Amino acid sequence: MTGTAYKILAAEEWRAALAEGHYEGSAVDLADGYIHMSTGEQLVETVRRHYAGRDDLMLLTVDLARFGADLVWEPSRGGDLFPHLYAPLPVAAVTAVRALSVAEDGAMLFEDPA
Repeated sequence: MTGTAYKILAAEEWRAALAEGHYEGSAVDLADGYIHMSTGEQLVETVRRHYAGRDDLMLLTVDLARFGADLVWEPSRGGDLFPHLYAPLPVAAVTAVRALSVAEDGAMLFEDPA
């Protein structure tokens, strides 16, 4: 499996995670009992399905090598295996952060710094 995954969250949630040192998860994550993430190959479809029309988002790049048994690859959409984290996500496991908006058609619009 890949050594990198991606997590999309509201900028407000990321600011709170930075203050706490970890991210507990979105309302959906908390309801499901794990933090949903996607591989690079799954990211476009995840964004299209779940974030179309949203702005003020952050795209986190997560180093999966930092996790042991808390990281489980489980089948989801069409049988694809998705990385699910059954623990809080430490800020230290995030290797990159990009501001993100998503168009109504699901296209990712990155807000790179000037």
